[in-house]
Amino acid sequence: MISQSLPTTQIIRINPGYLRLKRFLDILLTLLVLPFLCIVVVIVAVGIRLNSKGPVFYRQKRIGQDGKAFAMYKFRSMYVNSGHSSHQEAITKYINGEKLNAEAGTNMAYKQSHDPRITTIGRFLRKTSIDELPQFFNVLRGEMSLVGPRPPVPYEVELYSERDLLRLAGKPGLTGVWQVYGRSRVEFREMVEMDINYLHSQSLWQDIKLIVLTVPVMILGHGGA
Repeated sequence: MISQSLPTTQIIRINPGYLRLKRFLDILLTLLVLPFLCIVVVIVAVGIRLNSKGPVFYRQKRIGQDGKAFAMYKFRSMYVNSGHSSHQEAITKYINGEKLNAEAGTNMAYKQSHDPRITTIGRFLRKTSIDELPQFFNVLRGEMSLVGPRPPVPYEVELYSERDLLRLAGKPGLTGVWQVYGRSRVEFREMVEMDINYLHSQSLWQDIKLIVLTVPVMILGHGGA
């Protein structure tokens, strides 16, 4: 658990009926994509092993619903033993409203660019969000949902205000409002409001819409890096 607790003055109460339908959708769609996912795992695994030494999968501590920590899985997109100090510095700047990419007119203003820790194939995996596909395992385990706020790293949550903590009221997701409509184009405060508005809406139809819209975002690589 994180040291902060969710703000009781603004708590987001999620309807149990919606949660049951959402969980059913999570399991159903995850089982449907498993055959495709197995094929992708084999192809990506070969590419990762040929590109750099190290494991195919990467496990990272993330903060989930109600501040509970869990191990999130990804395809490895960085060189082994890469430090996280540069990412921690970038997160601090992002939360403080500073741009991470100074290139004028870019859609990547709030995304760290030219990160030397990322492998050649890793750049492609991140741009298309293929590196996130192992998180379907987290969905089956009930730690994540297909749709929801992205799960932050612990050192990000330590910088959260009371308002920011509200985005931890629901299960984190593989995709969501920010992933479809924002990503690297919006500042941190706008991302937080996107997540809070999503958690308040509690609409299964919106979840389905966001899942469908995620496909072209992945193919075109909008806002990825």
